[in-house]
Amino acid sequence: MNFKKYYFIDKFEKSNIDKQSKNTRIIYRNYRKNCRISEIISIRNFCRKKNIKFYLSNNIKLSISLNLDGAYLPSFNESYTHLNYSLKENFLLLGSAHNLREIRIKEKQKVKEIFLSSLFKNNGNFLGLNKFKILSNFSRKTIIALGGISEKNIKLISLTKSNGYAGISNFEQKKGP
Repeated sequence: MNFKKYYFIDKFEKSNIDKQSKNTRIIYRNYRKNCRISEIISIRNFCRKKNIKFYLSNNIKLSISLNLDGAYLPSFNESYTHLNYSLKENFLLLGSAHNLREIRIKEKQKVKEIFLSSLFKNNGNFLGLNKFKILSNFSRKTIIALGGISEKNIKLISLTKSNGYAGISNFEQKKGP
């Protein structure tokens, strides 16, 4: 199956983005520092040259003004103010959820794709394969697997109704010994 791939970045590194395939989409997610518009514009321009879709996390207004491909709403964003904005036709809203309550919020926020977490990463919101499959059946939105995806377990995603997967470490360049 040809999965959609979403790569979360928190800084602009041409070498990592350059190595991604055309069906990889980039999501700039940086919660540690103030976002620099110049950096976002640089990423946008580089992604356009490479014909890669680019999304900004948690700032729909800026995504619209910079003419990005869309925006990503993290699970903690429960705001509906973006529903008042005028969005261009191909502007894609993405969102993440960890449970049924958050899935319903993302549906009310009118996201097109829901990143369901965490499939494999054993953390506070760990779902595992069976809970993930059950939760994904509660929505008709496109489901994207998130959390702990590696080369070892990537084939297991085909057992779910996921249309893609997202991550950080799976996309980054492997450094030598």
